[in-house]
Amino acid sequence: MKPTKSALAVAIAAACAGATQAQENTAPEKQMGTVVVTGNRPTSLPTQIPTTIEGITAAEIARTINATDAEDALKYLPSLLVRKRYIGDYNHAVLSTRASGTGNSARSAVYADGILLSNYLGNGATFAPRWGMVTPSEIERVDVLYGPFSAAYGGNSVGAVVDYVTRMPRRFEAHAKFSLSYQPFRLYNTHEDFNGRQGSISLGNRQGAWSWFIDLSRNDSDGQPQTFVTRLPSAGTVTSAADSVTGAVPGQDRSYRDWLILGTATQYHTVQDHLKAKLAYDFSPTVRATYVLGVWQNESEGRPASYLRNGTGQPVYSGPVTIGGRSYTLGQTDFNVSNEELRHLMHGLSVKSNTKGVFDWELAASLYDYDQDELRAGTTSVPGALNGGAGRIVDGSGTGWNTFAAKGIWRPGAGHVVEFGYQREAYKLSSIERATVNWIDGAPGARNAAFGGRTRTQALYGQDTWRFAPSWKAVLGLRLERWEASDGRTANATVTVAHGERRENVASPKAALAWQATPDWTLKASLGRAVRMPTVSELYQGGVNGAGVLINNDPDLQPERSWTGELTAERKLETGSLRLTAFGERTKDALYSQTNVLVTPNVTNVQNVGRIDTQGFELAYGATDVFKPGLDLNGSLTWTDSTIERNDKFPASVGKRQPRIPEWRATGVATYRFNDRLALTLAARYSGDQFSTLDNSDPNGFAYQGASKYFTADLRATYRLNKQWSVAVGVDNLNNYKYWNFHPYPQRTWLAEVKYDL
Repeated sequence: MKPTKSALAVAIAAACAGATQAQENTAPEKQMGTVVVTGNRPTSLPTQIPTTIEGITAAEIARTINATDAEDALKYLPSLLVRKRYIGDYNHAVLSTRASGTGNSARSAVYADGILLSNYLGNGATFAPRWGMVTPSEIERVDVLYGPFSAAYGGNSVGAVVDYVTRMPRRFEAHAKFSLSYQPFRLYNTHEDFNGRQGSISLGNRQGAWSWFIDLSRNDSDGQPQTFVTRLPSAGTVTSAADSVTGAVPGQDRSYRDWLILGTATQYHTVQDHLKAKLAYDFSPTVRATYVLGVWQNESEGRPASYLRNGTGQPVYSGPVTIGGRSYTLGQTDFNVSNEELRHLMHGLSVKSNTKGVFDWELAASLYDYDQDELRAGTTSVPGALNGGAGRIVDGSGTGWNTFAAKGIWRPGAGHVVEFGYQREAYKLSSIERATVNWIDGAPGARNAAFGGRTRTQALYGQDTWRFAPSWKAVLGLRLERWEASDGRTANATVTVAHGERRENVASPKAALAWQATPDWTLKASLGRAVRMPTVSELYQGGVNGAGVLINNDPDLQPERSWTGELTAERKLETGSLRLTAFGERTKDALYSQTNVLVTPNVTNVQNVGRIDTQGFELAYGATDVFKPGLDLNGSLTWTDSTIERNDKFPASVGKRQPRIPEWRATGVATYRFNDRLALTLAARYSGDQFSTLDNSDPNGFAYQGASKYFTADLRATYRLNKQWSVAVGVDNLNNYKYWNFHPYPQRTWLAEVKYDL
């Protein structure tokens, strides 16, 4: 998206960018290769940005996106995909970038006002960023930094850095929003309608040196089914008995093997509450202290539905069944039930100067706490389990992370701007599973399993942007990190295995060069190293067999080491810009779950993959008032070739595509502003064929557990009734494309909203 005058004016950053201060109420003169920040809320990204940056403002989000969750703001930005399965998806909405798929949550960084939302306790679908700590109504803008080219960020920035800048008022303001969603869902033998509703209210003011903002919201939604109960014919026993049930749906799995779909195993009803409170005090016109409190609560129910019916028409959930001349046995937990109660807290405190003089500084600290994190699941069959019975309780309370940063910007003159700082990030995993006699409200009993551990990273960084000639800039940066892992433990019901401490010291250099070839053309090049450390769960969350030997985890995993580069040519247009970027990445010791065929018996766990090479190009275009006043166009096209080049433990994967990275993807957004009240947007997204397995043995993407191509179109119309009231209606997946990323994505979804702004 192309930012507007109202907040962030981004002339897509050159390899080394210089900050230019502009008057708040006038449009800045765009200089190619320069990041220009206007408005009262500066981005938390480094002011000197040595790579591509894209952004979108609150006004553009409201006009063009049916945004029900914070991650929707990224929907049409180049080369990005958030694996959002349904409205309010809190545990699988992973961010995918140029060279990282939706199984690699730890290869991107997401912040809100500089507070870390990315969940580096693990790497995978269940460790998605904590998007729920931001609501669409409080967003002022979103900035995205592509690649690991800033020394201010660690190895997790190898894909992209996302920063949500949220609202902070200059005067009294009040906002309210209410929205409804409706999804008719038709798949296999599920023919149901799923509805949702959301409401939010926010207030803020500035009085003298004090300013404050508070946002309250609730989301109550029913998502479509996510998992399914299946059986391969090979799992059945040939019999001459007549069928005992009806309703099984024949199909094919992701490897084109015939199977039967017997019902849905998980469909969530989710209720989420969000509170965000911010308080700021200006010690002087250039020094501000800010405190942020975030509270996010989630109550969800996962319920199954069997397709199978016996002779009296009653659903069948367990026991022996006969289908098509074969007998099968349904287990007690094939159709699983679960309840989840979560309450997460976020604190952030910062003191920052913004003089734009010789020296500016910032001190910032944050805490993210799993204050309550409990999953209860039944271990007996439905329908009896709906009333209670034996089960298990998984308690993650006490898990979380904290950060501290001290940053400085020194402008000594002679064309130099120097950024430097110290950073500390610490993560704690504490998870224990216990048995219970009543999964709904019973007390925890004997331990089944437990995992825990800590990691900590301390870093020093420095980066110098030097304009050594009128048309040339260079950036040199270095990041030094010390990583530690400690207190690791893996336990079963009776045995606990403790893990020794580990330490790694790494250096990550960065370099960039930009040339303003003509007033309308900029050429730039960037190169950076990123070292992504293993997460706590990758190291310790596995199992212990009866002999006390570890299974399914490896505490000696090596970190991922990546070199990433890009070459960019950008053309300034009369009302926008056109950018072509070629990018490449080589990653050694990539972290993936796979089967080690070099040992007997084979072991399946998180392992290091020898080398993955990625190269591609990205074309991005954005302009306002194209062809005629009122027509805005934005679009992108990405081609990627990401191949596994070396993997000794699993040779069948060599030469195959990296999982969840399609060869082609594209976005397009066209908005027509009829006048200052009415706007209509048509948007589309495309993604090509992809795989979920390292050996690409899952060519059927249009199946449960598969990863398919897709083409979806979205429509949104907004109308401002008067100065305070506005309405919007929209459709996501207008063409009702049925596509998959292990789980089924939403089908055609209708949305309507009404807003009040004072």
